[in-house]
Amino acid sequence: MLCGTLTLVCCQAAVCQEPAVTGSAKAVAGVRPATGKGRVWQVDGAERQGLVYVPETAGSVPAPLVFCFHGHGGSAANAARSFRMHDEWPQAIVVYLQGLKTPGQLTDPEGKKSGWQKSAGDQQDRDLKFFDVVLQSLRSEYRVDDRRIYATGHSNGGGFTYLLWSERSAVFAAMAPSGSAALRLSRSLPAKPVLHIAGRNDPLVKYAWQQVMIERLKVSQKCGAERPWQGGVTEYPGASGASVFTLVTDEGHKFPARAPQLIAEFFRKHAKPESAADSAPGR
Repeated sequence: MLCGTLTLVCCQAAVCQEPAVTGSAKAVAGVRPATGKGRVWQVDGAERQGLVYVPETAGSVPAPLVFCFHGHGGSAANAARSFRMHDEWPQAIVVYLQGLKTPGQLTDPEGKKSGWQKSAGDQQDRDLKFFDVVLQSLRSEYRVDDRRIYATGHSNGGGFTYLLWSERSAVFAAMAPSGSAALRLSRSLPAKPVLHIAGRNDPLVKYAWQQVMIERLKVSQKCGAERPWQGGVTEYPGASGASVFTLVTDEGHKFPARAPQLIAEFFRKHAKPESAADSAPGR
């Protein structure tokens, strides 16, 4: 049975909110909603788990691939209910991976709850290796569109999204971290479209920390003046086309209910150029 937890990039919490969201899959012409299946992968002798939603067309038509990461105290199953990427983008292969027990920095020092590594080299890079194995596995089984691979996560899952950006940047077309602040990485991330989601009243990953993260991204990606995008999202156009997008709510450490639709739309609008796909790692 899948079980899990929630961590942060800079700090971790005992209970982080990944609200369960109910609802039926969206009706999309010519697309039958996928059913999630539990999967198991062997990584350095350890059994790793996840939920995978695969559209029927993935065997014949190149499909986008979206990775979703729960936080410290969450689970792959809860992430599937809250992110709903398989509903919002039924043409995509969507993967909800399960973390392992991970010591927290501010809470859970004994590591009774599962989460994700916080930096390169942490936990023997077990989660970066997990990602690599899953990506290779899915590429071998389905027609993955290498121009459209994405990652999103909340809290510690958002932090791991930033870590993937740092350590596996060439794989991804765009990133969408939520409720996290990877300040250690903020000055060295390669330019890439990003949607950062933050709550002004976040008591765990302080909004001030996330503001610093956003400002550093805007500087490193040479962003211009803000302009409205859609659904309350603000865009800061990047000089090289790698814009910074932000969704700031008045909520606390909570994944906003409207975020899944906006993340899916953001991902749809961003793909890597053909030349970048040709040189994607692991092909």
